[in-house]
Amino acid sequence: MELKGLKRTTYCGLVTREFSNQEIVLEGWVNRKRNLGSLIFIDLRDREGLVQIVFKEGNEIFEIADSLKPEYCIKVKGIVKERESKNPNLYTGEIEVICDGIEIYSKSKALPFLIEEGYDVNENLKFKYRYLSLRDERCQKVFKMRNEASYAFREFLHNDGFIEISTPILNKSTPEGARDFLVPSRINKGTFYALPQSPQIYKQLLMISNFDKYYQMATCFRDEDLRANRQPEFTQVDIEMSFVDEQDVKSKMEGLIKHVFHKTIGLTIEDKFIEMSYEDCLNFYGSDKPDIRFEMKIMDMKEDFLNSEFPIFKDCIENNKEIRGIKAENSSFSRKQFDKFTEFVKNHFGAKGLVYINYKDGQIASSINKFLTEEDKGRLTEKYNLKNGDCLFIISDTKKVVLSALGALRLELANHLELLKDNKEFKFLWVTDFPLYEYSEEDGRYYAAHHPFTMPNEDDIKYFDTKEYSKIRAKAYDLVLNGEEIGGGSIRIYNDEIQKKMFEALGLSEEDVQNKFEFFVEALKYGTPPHGGIAFGFDRIVMFLTDTNDIKNVIAFPKNKKAECLLSQAPNEVSEAQLDEIGIEIKNED
Repeated sequence: MELKGLKRTTYCGLVTREFSNQEIVLEGWVNRKRNLGSLIFIDLRDREGLVQIVFKEGNEIFEIADSLKPEYCIKVKGIVKERESKNPNLYTGEIEVICDGIEIYSKSKALPFLIEEGYDVNENLKFKYRYLSLRDERCQKVFKMRNEASYAFREFLHNDGFIEISTPILNKSTPEGARDFLVPSRINKGTFYALPQSPQIYKQLLMISNFDKYYQMATCFRDEDLRANRQPEFTQVDIEMSFVDEQDVKSKMEGLIKHVFHKTIGLTIEDKFIEMSYEDCLNFYGSDKPDIRFEMKIMDMKEDFLNSEFPIFKDCIENNKEIRGIKAENSSFSRKQFDKFTEFVKNHFGAKGLVYINYKDGQIASSINKFLTEEDKGRLTEKYNLKNGDCLFIISDTKKVVLSALGALRLELANHLELLKDNKEFKFLWVTDFPLYEYSEEDGRYYAAHHPFTMPNEDDIKYFDTKEYSKIRAKAYDLVLNGEEIGGGSIRIYNDEIQKKMFEALGLSEEDVQNKFEFFVEALKYGTPPHGGIAFGFDRIVMFLTDTNDIKNVIAFPKNKKAECLLSQAPNEVSEAQLDEIGIEIKNED
């Protein structure tokens, strides 16, 4: 039976008692069917939810209803009536639709999995049939939230005078950051475009072009190893402003993020975001993106063991290395657990070992007990205010090893002690005063810690002349939320002389600069305004808004850990004719 000319009245999930005794037309998918002999019940589903459709024996459409199977796509017409047996767990649970007309748009094969299981099935199966798993109510909610977040960003920026401008996808490769995805040119054989890791150079050119306030929801690409919060293609909310300083950018972006979280999940954030320097983040938390929802700060304990006979501590004192620790409160660890923590810091962070000092029932038990006098124990108990169940974990090594190992152990202990279980708090943190350069021992040279267009701190420009590049701080800032970086930016270099110093420190010759950045360096000579900006990881923010810990859940068609699309089978081999056309020959690795 066809219902030609009849248009959908409303969505299934929006039918309420307000529609009682009205004739409505609905379209959607068969979620479930129950045949009670003289009655057939269909749960009809669309993007807004479910509604119960009733078919009564004796009606000419009863046999059609009996033929329906899960995921048939149909249209129905009927009268809304109050249900005798109501379902309080369903938004439409007070009503049902008595059907008197039906049209089957299309049938469905037997499903590889039930739709309601599509969110949790085996990942390979879920992404092979992504169009089916996306029908699940939880996925629908995720992408509705993604839409709301996108609108909230645009709403704030548009109302504040920002102009949305698209920048090119086919760029020039400038391999100073992550690995580029390369695109061969058919017209200019032997040359390549690069997909943008970010619109960095173009956004700065737009400031030179007098657009003053720019943004875009930019698709970006990085050819790097994947993890739970990383995909090869992702979305940035890319923003740039002219005639601003660091505080201007942070203040404006704070307002933006507060607006987005309020508009999407109703969270009102009154307090100003906390700020902390890069050095303090490392020294207190062992990370440049610390989770500050709990304390457990790293403590310098070197003075406590200046006269220790414990060989490892003694070696650290003599060789000017670090002895630092963290305190876990209200804990109860077994020897087996202590051993697991030790293996964790040794295997993953290169620590030589892990010392613990456990306070229980008024006594100290320690892995270095024979090296601790009663005076030592009393002093440590008093200084660190040890109470029953408290434990000190201590690592001694180079500063880099100690901080990275303790930073990771801090998070491991928090998980073990369930410090963040059911914690729905959002803790925002601005991290500032990053180093401008990172030194590579392997390459014997400095690299830009962010990108080569980041403005140095004015107080540190003098170190260019002395070549003490490690002392130069960047006018850069990251926004961290609960231990994840959700945004990063900087004030940019707008003076070509400072830009030249930056390139020199990176070991780039005039020829290198011309080959990589000629058009940009030239643009800096035509009246560049002071400018700065930020890029927010839109996908990561949606992860927080939807309370998911895997970025693949907030991207409609994501790649797996091997950067493969199981749905489309990309990447795939192409024909010899296609390769010949662009002048490429595949090298045989054998």
